[in-house]
Amino acid sequence: MAHDAYPQAMLRPEIDALPDSQIVEVWKMGFEIPDVIGLWVGEGDIPTPQFICDAAADALKAGHTFYTYKQGIPALRQALARYHTRINGVPMAPERITVTSAGMNAMMLIAEMLVSQGDNIVVVSPVWPNFARSIEIMGGTAREVALEPGNDGWRLDLDKLFRAVDARTRAIYLATPGNPTGWLMEHEQMKAVLEFARKRGIFVISDEVYHRFTYDRPVAPSFLEVATPDDPLFIVHSFSKSWAMTGWRVGWTVMPQRVVGAIDRLIEYNTSGGVQALQEACVVALEQGEPFVKELVERCHQAHDLVVKRLNAMKGVHVVPAPAAFYVMLQVEGMGPSLPFAKRLVKEARVGLAPGSAFGAGGEGHLRLCFASSHERLAKAMDRLEGFFGKR
Repeated sequence: MAHDAYPQAMLRPEIDALPDSQIVEVWKMGFEIPDVIGLWVGEGDIPTPQFICDAAADALKAGHTFYTYKQGIPALRQALARYHTRINGVPMAPERITVTSAGMNAMMLIAEMLVSQGDNIVVVSPVWPNFARSIEIMGGTAREVALEPGNDGWRLDLDKLFRAVDARTRAIYLATPGNPTGWLMEHEQMKAVLEFARKRGIFVISDEVYHRFTYDRPVAPSFLEVATPDDPLFIVHSFSKSWAMTGWRVGWTVMPQRVVGAIDRLIEYNTSGGVQALQEACVVALEQGEPFVKELVERCHQAHDLVVKRLNAMKGVHVVPAPAAFYVMLQVEGMGPSLPFAKRLVKEARVGLAPGSAFGAGGEGHLRLCFASSHERLAKAMDRLEGFFGKR
């Protein structure tokens, strides 16, 4: 009997329908163009500091290569509790913290805990698209509410946000500071969102991965600073950005203690826990890495000023102001759809930017530029873009 006579084995419709990343679509073009300056993905060009790498190597040499605590080694959870107490000025119990295999893994676990078929999560966008895809993987819908760009930055209309919540909404998700916008939510809006969530019996999920990359204050506002330990709140963090550890894939999440047991069980069926040697290096990053973090943030601050000054001098280019993260969103007069225009920039200007359409509602009409690079590299990219756009 011929195989083509058998019924075809099918994937779940939600998985078949997942879109490819438009960021990666543009990024792949750079594989064929050796001299392109890629400012498309969200990482810097500085490798992880040697003292953190040495700590991981020492742990491996010491034989720390076995299964370990699913929620993370106690030393790391305690170090993270001390970190939050120091950075956010609030007491933090280590029992509320779970270490995950990347911040993205934390988001997927949260989606698994909250979303059933037909549910939705209200998502403030433009935003890194991966959490929306996690919702869709679980059979839910990401209901996007767009930030509004203006000459003084991005703005969130809370009335519009709250109107998007319905009987099937399980949570409100936002990233502050935001990727790709650099938008910050201030404490007053945080209090309003949290009070709304309490009344509606839904969660708030706050992605605060870029909390150290702020250019008008020492650290970004956090929901932890306005919430009680029992509030319906997930905070998502990662070691990727502040400690230049994107490839290490270690994150953490803070949550009410009543849901810790659920995430512990899910970790068993996802990864069965993280890598002990990497977690021991993360302890060292927290305890010894503050000078590095401050140097990295200052480097990005200077890079931000360089890029914004140069872009604002180019013909037809407008930068939406942002006080945080390491991206700028720019608009170009007459650009048209952002994906083909980003591809055109790769070919003609030899500079890679991410299309705004990759980031959901409110993103189209923009391009995202990551400025977490050396000033020399950025200056060369600005020269190329200026040659493409011309001067004002």
